[in-house]
Amino acid sequence: MFDKSTWIRLPRNVVVGKGVRSRFLEVVDDLHLRGRPLFVTSPTPRSIAAEPIAADLEAAGIDPAVVTVERASFEAVEEVIETAEAEEVTYLVGIGGGKAIDIAKMASHHLEMGFCSVPTAASHDGIVSNRGSVPDGDTRHSVAAEPPLAVVADTELLADAPWELTTAGCADIISNYTAVMDWRLAHRLKNVEYSGFAGALAEMTAEILVDNADHVRPGLEESAWIVTKALVSSGVAMSIAGSSRPASGAEHLFSHQLDRLEPGTALHGHQVGVGSIMTAYLHDGERGIWQDIRSRSIASTRRRPRPNSVSTTRPS
Repeated sequence: MFDKSTWIRLPRNVVVGKGVRSRFLEVVDDLHLRGRPLFVTSPTPRSIAAEPIAADLEAAGIDPAVVTVERASFEAVEEVIETAEAEEVTYLVGIGGGKAIDIAKMASHHLEMGFCSVPTAASHDGIVSNRGSVPDGDTRHSVAAEPPLAVVADTELLADAPWELTTAGCADIISNYTAVMDWRLAHRLKNVEYSGFAGALAEMTAEILVDNADHVRPGLEESAWIVTKALVSSGVAMSIAGSSRPASGAEHLFSHQLDRLEPGTALHGHQVGVGSIMTAYLHDGERGIWQDIRSRSIASTRRRPRPNSVSTTRPS
């Protein structure tokens, strides 16, 4: 007798493109979100994104509460929860990079309250996934959470982010190759449930990014468009699977171990990219798949500006 069932939670709205930050209020109205929001952000994203969005809301008679976090931690999650309860907010908005969005995501899960994701860097697939990751001492915890109700990704902001953050996002996507290898191995050896659809989506996302590698260059909004859409697709694959398996395998464990041994040395995406090369070698040895992944990683993360392009940087 067939008795299988699943419950897939996905964002209702994904808005990506030039200047879409100014459409945040429109997105909120479309979701029928009412009441007062709580913005969870960090110092630089607060000035370049949270404050302009807050001004738009205030013009409409909405006064958002704001929590500015310096680093990702469970203490920061608790601070957001306490502020949300004290300020009687009705939904959360994560504005910034990984730490702000993950903290907002985890707090909203605890509060059983919806949240929206406004990334300011295309550095990882957590902008849309159903997982949150927070360091704790010499380890890192990845916990289940709710995906955002909406993602508002402004390519103007994302293209202006430091180039190394975008390359980290590229490497994070390419690591899907070995994450899916590990997932299939776990299914074969340990009977871990495997979703062919989620696995295929994760692999296709990596393929599309590699196929468009020539268009991923510093300071270009088209690059931000390509990488962000890939990150969204990767996050959706995790939501479909109900786990991080489509985009996180041994290469992520390798990165976590580096965080324990040499914290703060490199970006998460770059670490999982190196871990993916090593993991591919362990899977296939001399068959050469690891060399293919290495060449794809280099192609997608070492592009230089065109002669007439300008690379802009700002602090993360």
